[in-house]
Amino acid sequence: MKRSFTVGIIIPMTFNMFQRQLFSDIEHHLEDFGYHSSFYFVAMSQESEEACLRRLKGEKTDGVILLHEIELPEFREYLEKNDIPSVIATFEKERWKSTSIHISENEAASAAVNHLIKLGHREIALLSGKRYSFGRQRLQGYVNALESAGIPYNESKVVFVDSYSISDGMSGMKELLDRKISFSALFAITDELAIGAMRYLKDRGYQVPGDISVVGCDDIEISSYTIPRLTTIRQPVSEMGKMSVAMLHSLITSESKMNVNIALPFTLIERESVTEYTKNI
Repeated sequence: MKRSFTVGIIIPMTFNMFQRQLFSDIEHHLEDFGYHSSFYFVAMSQESEEACLRRLKGEKTDGVILLHEIELPEFREYLEKNDIPSVIATFEKERWKSTSIHISENEAASAAVNHLIKLGHREIALLSGKRYSFGRQRLQGYVNALESAGIPYNESKVVFVDSYSISDGMSGMKELLDRKISFSALFAITDELAIGAMRYLKDRGYQVPGDISVVGCDDIEISSYTIPRLTTIRQPVSEMGKMSVAMLHSLITSESKMNVNIALPFTLIERESVTEYTKNI
């Protein structure tokens, strides 16, 4: 009974909508197990990660759930040295001795791009953020799908923005259009980027999907209410939240402390933002 019944949740300073949904589910299930939550907000900087680690060292937690990808090596080393159970939710980290619960990012991205290819699109642009492993993995899935279809990778059709927000989706689409390159479809590696891209296309007089088809990834709640409704890859967010808490509780209470890497199934959700290829821009 030397437990604090407190779980630390590592959260990005700026939530995206998918993380908000997952956080809500995790909070609900932690309460069911009798845990209190301690929130650690982290910005995209080494200084912020160091501050988070200092605070974690000064507080007692039974375990940690990470919704934000920490780059600082000392963070991982502290968790391992002090045998603090940890679960990484929505991504996986090499060399981390933690349980991770996620989808196969590479395969999910390939499924999104293959959907466009099956509808006749060959000029497919990509909109991504600059940071985090899931972005790199989804980029690789995009490349793999193109290669499998015999479509050359063209870096001029790929734009990297600073974050994964709706506003950066707008700025990323602006850059793509300003390059004056030909593309009939866009894969945005998060729904928020996709929604921002669709908003900018609307502002510039383009029709989605008439002029450009758009696919996102995550299936945040708002994606089924956008105009047009967004075709996307659904992550099983409720299952992910429930499993993250259950696995952490098991690590806290079990003597074995065995970590596992769990890849959950994803689903392609077909809505109105994609149509068969008919013409180039």
